[in-house]
Amino acid sequence: MKTRVLSGVIMLPLLAFVAVGGRLLMFGCFLVGVMGVREFYKGFNAMGVRPCAPVAYLAAAALYACTVFFPFGRWYMLWFTACIVACLLYLFKIDERKLEDAMATLIGIFYVVFLSWHVTLAEQHANYGILVWLIFITAFGTDIMAYFSGYALGKHKLCPKISPKKTIEGSVGGTLGSIILCTVFGYFVVPELIVHCAVIGVLGGIISQFGDLSASIFKRKMGIKDYGNLIPGHGGVLDRFDSVLFTAPMVYYYIVLILD
Repeated sequence: MKTRVLSGVIMLPLLAFVAVGGRLLMFGCFLVGVMGVREFYKGFNAMGVRPCAPVAYLAAAALYACTVFFPFGRWYMLWFTACIVACLLYLFKIDERKLEDAMATLIGIFYVVFLSWHVTLAEQHANYGILVWLIFITAFGTDIMAYFSGYALGKHKLCPKISPKKTIEGSVGGTLGSIILCTVFGYFVVPELIVHCAVIGVLGGIISQFGDLSASIFKRKMGIKDYGNLIPGHGGVLDRFDSVLFTAPMVYYYIVLILD
């Protein structure tokens, strides 16, 4: 537990990226995307699959370049098309590469790079950019509260074949923690949106756990315990941000579909 708490404290300075926002946060998201997809591909390497990391790095650079220079328009559809075509072209050395290599390359781009990019989209929203905080409040809040709730009260396994240590009690505690933290944020920061903050807390408390469990499924299939060892007690970048990959799109699309 001490290692986990210490790791949480180490992660706190990263919130400075959110506080400053703008290009600094965008750069932070780019780094998370690149480092995360690198770890993700190493997991595939462990099972004999060889995705193409340079294609993913170029895809990440192109996506954020579009965000800076072409924030509106049809460039994003071109980016989607280019990613798919590049992964298929990777198969042209047919004697050296397998279909799984191209599929893993594409999965990494969309799962890690594209989903994490939604943090930048949420922060750049003209009217509700402040709600970018809810991405991290609900993701990290759920994880912390689920851990302590499960540690203190956990008796019934949630998904033993996916993550043996997670419990139903921890899951409920994590969701309640997300609701409380998001509501408190709404009360003090955006009181006119307090109801929406509470709703995001409910959705985030559930969805963030799906993100965590999805990452665990990948790791089990890959035969690895952690994606990396960069963060003590948490593994790699992807181990820490796996739930953010799901909560970021949820918060962004809640903003554009419900609040706009």
